[in-house]
Amino acid sequence: MKSILNVLGILLMLLGGIWFLQGVNILPGSFMTGQVQWAINGGAVFATGLIAFIVARKVGKGKKK
Repeated sequence: MKSILNVLGILLMLLGGIWFLQGVNILPGSFMTGQVQWAINGGAVFATGLIAFIVARKVGKGKKK
C-alpha cells in the first residue's frame, strides 16, 4: 500500500506540474499551452499527488515496532 501510494503520488505530482507549466505558458509545445484551465487542472492533480505522497509517508510510520 505504501509503495503504491508513493509511486502514484510522485506520478501525479509530475503530471500535475507539467500540466500547470503548460497552462501558464512556461512549457510550450502542446494544445494545453497558455490555457488557464490546464493550469487549474494541473494544480489540482499536483495537490492530489502531494496528499497521496504524504498519506503514504504517514502509513509507513505506524507499522514499525
